[in-house]
Amino acid sequence: MRLNNPFTTSFGTIQDKEFFIIEAIDNKGTSGFGESVAFTSPWYTEETVETTRHMIEDFLIKILQENEINHPDEVTDLFAVIKRNNMAKAAIEGAIWDLYAKRNNISLTQALGGKKSQIDVGISIGIQASTQDLIDKIDYYLQEGYKRIKLKIKPGYDIEVLRNVRKTFPDAPIMADANSAYTLDDINILKQLDEFELMMIEQPLAHDDIINHAKLQPAIKTPICLDESIHSLDDAKKAIELESCRIMNIKIGRVGGLTEARRIHDYCQEHNIEVWCGGMLEAGVGRGHNIALSTLPQFMVPGDTAGSALYWQQDIIKPEVIVKNGMINVPDKPGIGYEVDPNQLERFSIDLKTFDLRGG
Repeated sequence: MRLNNPFTTSFGTIQDKEFFIIEAIDNKGTSGFGESVAFTSPWYTEETVETTRHMIEDFLIKILQENEINHPDEVTDLFAVIKRNNMAKAAIEGAIWDLYAKRNNISLTQALGGKKSQIDVGISIGIQASTQDLIDKIDYYLQEGYKRIKLKIKPGYDIEVLRNVRKTFPDAPIMADANSAYTLDDINILKQLDEFELMMIEQPLAHDDIINHAKLQPAIKTPICLDESIHSLDDAKKAIELESCRIMNIKIGRVGGLTEARRIHDYCQEHNIEVWCGGMLEAGVGRGHNIALSTLPQFMVPGDTAGSALYWQQDIIKPEVIVKNGMINVPDKPGIGYEVDPNQLERFSIDLKTFDLRGG
C-alpha cells in the first residue's frame, strides 16, 4: 500500500509499505486478523518483510501445528523457543487475540482488560524539506486537535529547527524522536534540548542501548523515552532499574505481541513509568490492535495511532479509523471492532498462502 505522503526519518524515506495480513480461522468460520509491521529494509530493527515471511512459514506455523492453544497468552510462551523475530511473532499472535475476542463475543479492549471508551491521539511528523513546511504541518495538526506532536530529528536537523518550532508554538505539547541518531559524544547538543521544554526525547542513543541512556538521563532535564531498546519485559525491567528512562514507548510488533506489551504495561504501572503506544505506519488491522492496547490505564501519553485517512487513500477496514478533536472512539464490537473489507484486501494483495493447523 502507498502512503499518502513520504515519511522521512534519520534513516531514510518510506512511501510504499509491504506487509502481511494474517487471518486465523476457526472450525466455525470465525476469523481473527493480525498485521505485520516490519519494513522492507532493516532500518528500524533487524527484521524485514522477508525475514517475517521466513519465520512464519518455516518456524512459527509449525509450532502452532504441534500445539493446542486455549488462550492467546500461550502463543507468546510457545514462541519463546525462537530467538527475537518479535514482529513475525506479533503478526500471528495478534490474529489469535482477535479470534479469541470474537469467539468470546467481547471486544479486544475487554479481552486485554482495557477500560477507556476514548483514547487521545498524537501525530508523528517526519523530517520536512524546510522549517516552514514543518511549522505549517504542526499548525495544521494542532488545529485538528492532536494532543501531542512528535518531530523527527537528527544531527544537523535538531536545535535550530526546534528553536524555530518552539518560538512559533510556545505552549504546544512537542516531543522529539531521534531514532538512535546520537551518541554520548553529542551530550552538549542533547543538553540544549532542555531549552525547549519537550515532553520527551525518544531513543536519542543506540538502538540496543540501556546503559548509556542511564548516563545521559541525569545529565539532561528532558525526559528520555526508550523505544528500540525495549524488546521484552526483561528489557523494561533493566531500563527501569538503571533509571535509563522516565517514559517508555510500547510497540506491539517490537515486543512480540499483545501479551508481552500488556506485561510491560503492568510492570511500568507498578513502577510509575508512563507509557504510550508507538506507531509503525500500520494499516487498519494493526491500527485496531494499537487502539485496543492504548485503553490500558498506564497509557497516559497520547500515542501515534492517528486516523486511517492521514496515511492511506483507502484503508483495508470499514469503518476506517477516524480522529475527531484529537481523540478516537474505541469500538465496542467483538474483536478489534473493525471489519476487514474483503474487496480492498483483495485489491492490495499480491500473494496468498494457506496453512492447515487442524493436524496439530
